[in-house]
Amino acid sequence: MLQGLALFLATCAIGVGGYVLAGWSLLDATYMVIITIFGVGYGEVRPVDEDGLRLFTSGLIVAGYATAVYAVGGFVQFVAEGEINRALRARRQGLDIKKMRDHVIVCGFGRVGAILAQRLADAQQELVVVDQSAERLERAAAAGFAIVRGDAAEEDVLRSAGIDQASRLATVLPTDSANVFVTLTATGLRSDLPVIARAEHPSSESKLQRSGATHVVLPTAIGADRIASLIVRPSAESLLRHSSQTGLDLGQDLGQLGLRMEELSIIPGSPLIDRPVREIEIGGNHGFLIVGLRRADGSVEVNPAESVLLVEGDTVVVVGHADDLPELRRRYETRRDVMYRGVRVQSG
Repeated sequence: MLQGLALFLATCAIGVGGYVLAGWSLLDATYMVIITIFGVGYGEVRPVDEDGLRLFTSGLIVAGYATAVYAVGGFVQFVAEGEINRALRARRQGLDIKKMRDHVIVCGFGRVGAILAQRLADAQQELVVVDQSAERLERAAAAGFAIVRGDAAEEDVLRSAGIDQASRLATVLPTDSANVFVTLTATGLRSDLPVIARAEHPSSESKLQRSGATHVVLPTAIGADRIASLIVRPSAESLLRHSSQTGLDLGQDLGQLGLRMEELSIIPGSPLIDRPVREIEIGGNHGFLIVGLRRADGSVEVNPAESVLLVEGDTVVVVGHADDLPELRRRYETRRDVMYRGVRVQSG
């Protein structure tokens, strides 16, 4: 396209120069080139009665039309190839999705969906993003994800996303009703497919479960719980944040296992001051485990060595059963403010 435009402008410049050399003014030469190349047919500005000038004008007509057609053809090709390439990419991507096995279908590429897709990609998990927004799908494609455009509540769309070969489906659309419809459609196509659904309102959890969702996640409730943990158990949350950065996940599913992460502060007068961590580890047979140590200076040590000495102001982060943690505090005479039925009391 650029080559054709350059040739066309060069032809016009040569035409103007030729007429100027024949004794025409610049304005007359320019006007003559325009009406000649574009075939307006207003007649010559001056009589073209010399053989050389007629041959030059004939050549200008042929060259002008040829370069104009070449430039327009390049533009048409540019547009057509873009559409063809998009169609070919969509076809290739459809074929690639058909070859996928045990992939995850992510329905919705909003704020939650984008983060979810990136986390799955970081874990080397194949996935397909389904969304109705062309803009969001462009971002997903730019990130390297396979995409399917359409309503995830439609059976044909989920089939295009490879639901028959998928290992899981996550519906993280912004409205609970949309997630319910997607869950119903997915479980209707495959009753054995695990479905993880997002819910904004707690009242929607039971509806999604009745629709067939295997797990229901409430981001709002999770965020509130995390904020509460940062207030009540800041050292434990700091340890969890440090652990996630190093590839560990100490807090995952502790509640489902009946465990709890708790903090034990080394207060003035504690018998553990200047004593090694191993002396606490002796209590490991009683159902708790030391997973981290927050030093008095604010630094965090994950899985501290047995020889590490405890000092005043340290906080030991332990995991154990709820019944064992009070016994641990009594044994080492550590003191901790706790909430009991809304009243703050001291234990120790």
